Amino acid sequence: QVQLVESGGGLVQAGGSLRLSCAASGIIFSISSMGWYRQAPGKERELVASISAIRRTDYADSVKGRFTISRDNAKNTVYLQMNSLKPEDTAVYYCHTRWSTGDYWGRGTQVTVSS
Repeated sequence: QVQLVESGGGLVQAGGSLRLSCAASGIIFSISSMGWYRQAPGKERELVASISAIRRTDYADSVKGRFTISRDNAKNTVYLQMNSLKPEDTAVYYCHTRWSTGDYWGRGTQVTVSS
């Protein structure tokens, strides 16, 4: 059974930082691409960052230079380091992976950035 469990969200002032974590189980993590998505109220879910098994990374234009995605295969965990946070980064952040049995999502973690 595939499970993705996010943690690390919270309330932060603009300009601050947060680090999100996503612990994965039920997959061979080291060969899995992982992604972080976010969904703000009234908006569609969007890809924030992704990291492949060979650690190739990709970012949404809106977060380039501020967010960093990384992975620790020994801990089956993917991280999203978020710096210089802006109020428009406020959203629920979801961890995602695609496995042989389909697409999987975590339950999400709320990130709120106050101005």
